[in-house]
Amino acid sequence: MASLYDLSARTIDGADQPLSLYRGKVALVVNTASECGFTPQYKGLQELWLQYKDRGLVVLGFPSNEFGGQEPGGAAEIKKFCELKYRVTFPMFDKVKTKGDGQSPVYAYLTRDQGTPKWNFHKYLVGRDGQVIDSFSSITGPDAGRLRSAIEKALDAADAGAR
Repeated sequence: MASLYDLSARTIDGADQPLSLYRGKVALVVNTASECGFTPQYKGLQELWLQYKDRGLVVLGFPSNEFGGQEPGGAAEIKKFCELKYRVTFPMFDKVKTKGDGQSPVYAYLTRDQGTPKWNFHKYLVGRDGQVIDSFSSITGPDAGRLRSAIEKALDAADAGAR
């Protein structure tokens, strides 16, 4: 696979979706969980999405139950939680494995050079070309200057390339 955008994933509603839908956008891919100490990051991720989506950022949420069993629910339960508690409108996908046996193709690609997540809410920043630019640990919240700076830089580089 040459790019993240050559893959597909199952949405939280159960539909297979080609990630080529996001080709040309900067993506922030996050493994999420509803019962984690970092779960309030959903609010900041939603704010990032709203702030930068018109410039070409997309936040992609991939629930995972691998860390502390903190995402035990099914897709419908996860979707309801995200929409009601955090008003999430960015794209959410079905629960995935981010490491080990059964690792999703999306995470096989993301972790190839950046390493596997150590916990929930690990973030991978992907350029418009589908290549991973950087990754950020769970403790790097959506409002962290380092993350926002990297997003801005990726968007600015993409904007310059579009001119």
